[in-house]
Amino acid sequence: MSFSEDFDLHRDALLRMVDAGVPVATAAVALGISVGRAYAVLRACGRGSGSTRTTITAEHHEQVRTVFAWSGSINRAAIECGLSHSAARRILVVAGLVGAGVAPRGKPEAKARFLELVAQGWSATRAAREVGVNERTAWDWRRGVRKANNKRTYPNGVVVDSGTGTRYIKSMTKSADAVISDRYLSLEDRLVIADGLIVRRTLTEIAVGIGKDKSTVSREVRERSIAGIYLPHQAHQAAAQSRARPKESKLVTHAALRERVEQGLERKLSPEQISNRLVKEFPDDESMRVSHETIYQALYFQARGGLKREVQQALRTGRTHRKPQRQPGQRQHRFVDEMVMIADRPAEVEDRAIPGHWEGDLIMGEHNQSAIATLVERSTRYTMLVHLPNGHDAEQVRDGLIKTISALPAHLRGSLTWDQGCEMARHKQFTIAADMQVYFCDPASPWQRGTNENTNGLLRQYFPKGTDLSLHGPEDLEHVAQELNGRPRKTLGWETPAERLRDLLTT
Repeated sequence: MSFSEDFDLHRDALLRMVDAGVPVATAAVALGISVGRAYAVLRACGRGSGSTRTTITAEHHEQVRTVFAWSGSINRAAIECGLSHSAARRILVVAGLVGAGVAPRGKPEAKARFLELVAQGWSATRAAREVGVNERTAWDWRRGVRKANNKRTYPNGVVVDSGTGTRYIKSMTKSADAVISDRYLSLEDRLVIADGLIVRRTLTEIAVGIGKDKSTVSREVRERSIAGIYLPHQAHQAAAQSRARPKESKLVTHAALRERVEQGLERKLSPEQISNRLVKEFPDDESMRVSHETIYQALYFQARGGLKREVQQALRTGRTHRKPQRQPGQRQHRFVDEMVMIADRPAEVEDRAIPGHWEGDLIMGEHNQSAIATLVERSTRYTMLVHLPNGHDAEQVRDGLIKTISALPAHLRGSLTWDQGCEMARHKQFTIAADMQVYFCDPASPWQRGTNENTNGLLRQYFPKGTDLSLHGPEDLEHVAQELNGRPRKTLGWETPAERLRDLLTT
């Protein structure tokens, strides 16, 4: 809520209460605002703090001492007496109940009182209300959790960053000798490794002796040795320093790398495509490397990522949080007879060795009233989109496919694999006109044309479900197809479908 909204909402009520003799602190509590905000509203009305300051009386002194005696909380005494925290503290300092030095961080009096009440059998919730603290704070006190800088440190050394949700282990001692997990080598393990190397034991024998895998010992010796000499104490100190967390993301510290990643996301490339494409584009620059997981972390956790917030939607899923993987529900397919089944498809189609074999399907619009036909070549993953402006019945699909396929050279018109949708009821007419055999998948078996299924998922980034696809003209479809064919693909060795098709047409 803005200050102006606060002003309009609380001004009249606050003035009435103050004019009636109610202390400003008490009025602030009654209105649900802070004391500082209440004084700010009064000053904006020309009622300076001097004219509204609460006069501390002997009654206030007695009441503050009484409340503090049973609650142990300066904050609770201030609230109960309608005073500010500083005023209540001054009263208690004069009474000798609180030290006159700088107030300690936190709420030691309230914490001590809370723990005392819990020891007497009070519930944590009731005790928290009694001393005037949040229930979460009280639970942290009871479990020995320390909170600082928006981080909670648990007694076992686990640190939880509330801002990013990350968890990591922090040694509870200043010594690098502390063992934080059995997964890590201890100083004793490193001493055994050094002794084993001196007497020329094999890495396998050393690994068995300390109960670790041979690869762990091998990596330790390879990465921690200096000039071929393994020094256990120095290696242990280096390992402790390298475990320091949290570390700043590479995308935060490397501006050029961050810019390239953002450009890739704006082109609708996936994090994996961006990561592997950087290797091809900067083969000699090790600094221009970033894993796809780092990019995902930067998108899902803005506080530690370094990427612009507006590129979050660049992910084709549109999600900004991770979603557990699950098996999709099976699709329902409509029956079409007189089909040549996929079992009769030649082996050359299956191994993708010969180009010219396509997979096809429809992506449907809102209420299945509009559609776009999609064609994907199995070898190059080249995509073509078929405009269906007048509907998607069998005749319209047949004519659209014939027009699109006929533009291809003869050696790229090998076969077409489709599911058992009624839109292909005229498949025989299509086969005769385009000289291209149609093979049909088994019922409820979309994986038999997996390349097309994957491509349809990519196309949903441009044509979301539940939208009217008839709004997209032929030029729009051609633009989307060109952009999709310009994406580097992992299965093509990070080349693009357009590059692969160009090679086929020029050879």
